[in-house]
Formats: sequence, C-alpha cells, structure tokens
Amino acid sequence: MTLPQPLAETVASYRTLVVEGHEGIRRTQFFTQLALLGFPLRRPAGGLHHLDPTRPYRELLAAPGRFVIDGGIIGELVYGPLRHGRSRVTWIQALDLAEAVAEREGALLHLTGTEHGGVSGDDGSESAAAALAYTRAVRTIAQHVPVVSVNITPAVPDVVAERTRPIRAPAPRQSQLRQPTSQLTVG
Repeated sequence: MTLPQPLAETVASYRTLVVEGHEGIRRTQFFTQLALLGFPLRRPAGGLHHLDPTRPYRELLAAPGRFVIDGGIIGELVYGPLRHGRSRVTWIQALDLAEAVAEREGALLHLTGTEHGGVSGDDGSESAAAALAYTRAVRTIAQHVPVVSVNITPAVPDVVAERTRPIRAPAPRQSQLRQPTSQLTVG
C-alpha cells in the first residue's frame, strides 16, 4: 500500500500525527508509509497511566521533530463504556490532549473502513455501537484539532482522505493583569 498523493500532501503540512481507529483496522502498512514521509512511529510506554491516562501522550508530544503517535485515547472513550461501564479517560483529558496536538501543529488521523465488519446502522452489536460512538467522538474532537479521515478498505486498495477543520477557533486568552480595571463607588 502506498499513500495516494493527496493524502501525502495533506499529512506533510503537519508536524505531529495521532492515528486513531476502530479495532480490527490494520495499521502496520499505514505506519510504514508515514515513516517513509518522515514521520517515525512513537508509542506510549506501557498502558494508560492509572491517575493521568493522557500523561504518556503528553510526554511524547514534548519530544522534538516530526512523528506519528499510535493513539488510543478515543478508543478508550469508545470501548471503555461499552465493555467496562466507564472510560478511564475523561472528555476534559481527551480535549486537552487534542488541543496539545493542535498547538504542536498536529492532526488526528481517523482510520475507518472495516471497523464493524460491514454492519451498517445500529443493529445492537458492540461493533455497531462502537462505530456510532467513534463518529460522535471524532466530531467532538474535531472542534479542537484538525481531523483527517482516512478510509481504508480491503476492496479498495486506495486511501481516501477527507480533511476537516476545527469548528471554532480557540478563544484568545487575555492575561487577567492586563484587563481594564473598573472603579466602584459606593455611596
């Protein structure tokens, strides 16, 4: 598998890529192609940290250079509630991480294609529920970091990329010390 030119051009504009995708999607060839474009693969050491699940990812983001991270935060947001009744990652943690990726001139690559064995709609299965949850999660994350959806299907050896932009720009932060002061007169 080689990356199509439009996808290669899209990802080349970023410094950091975080790859997320449904269970069952094979990523090895995709990571190999990204490495050929100058994005070596980085994986968080160990599993999710017990107190701060995003800590290993933030530590990776502190490293210099271009690279791709094999993600898992959205997977935890999706599969945690389905399998264990709750996620070890909060939405605040996930959105903070998304903003950290965006600040590092990065993007989320959302791999789709064979995520639930061709099941369409909501048939009550875990895979269909996961597909719907991924759609909602990625839509929410896209408000904080650019998302590139990459459709990988075995029937179509090509990769189709759809680039999204954050829905809203982060609000500029003003220092509280620079805010105009008001005078209150009581009397």
